[in-house]
Amino acid sequence: MKIFAISDLHLSFGHNKPMEIFGEAWKDYLEKISADWREKVSEDDVVLIAGDISWAMRLEETKEDFEFLKSLPGKKVIIRGNHDYWWSSISKVRAVLPEGVFALQNDSVDFGEFVVCGTRGWTVPERAGEQSEEDKKIFEREKIRLEMALSSARRSNSSIVCMLHYPPFNSRKDDSDFTELLERYGVKVVVYGHLHGKSVKKDLKYVKNGISYYLTSCDQVENKLTLIEL
Repeated sequence: MKIFAISDLHLSFGHNKPMEIFGEAWKDYLEKISADWREKVSEDDVVLIAGDISWAMRLEETKEDFEFLKSLPGKKVIIRGNHDYWWSSISKVRAVLPEGVFALQNDSVDFGEFVVCGTRGWTVPERAGEQSEEDKKIFEREKIRLEMALSSARRSNSSIVCMLHYPPFNSRKDDSDFTELLERYGVKVVVYGHLHGKSVKKDLKYVKNGISYYLTSCDQVENKLTLIEL
């Protein structure tokens, strides 16, 4: 069983919003992702999708997007991104997912060789004191959610892979409350996305204090799945 990852697919089969308007990296990107996915992934493999899955505004508008994911091989694990406005209660989300697609929200799914947990996360400030009061509230709430996910994963004896949508550190990759939690719970691998464009400092794999961090935004990885090494 192999683990692959990608994020920020921004699917819009039922909600027309072409991504090509955001630059050349998005031209025919879904065709490229699909071709690479089919070449690499077997039905026994797991693909982690770290948020921003669909542009849909309502859950019922995601049907064609999830049909696209269903058509691709492997088991898929998803978390919510900042643009997944369609994501309502986790029970409603899980009720419409195709077989083999697992949605995480502050919890985990155990594949035997490894356990995957996840939550959305939030922006880590570049400097202390730069957060607004609203950002502080969300940041603290996301810390609680991350610890819930990690606590769920630690009930297993398997290696822990954590999915976040936002990077768990700032652009300098400083320590943060998120990285402290990840280290305390013995996480082996973190997969995240959210970052786009030519200005991103592309450390696609970065090892910090024994944890491997993978940036998997599809435009940053040339619309190819990243093989995750435990």
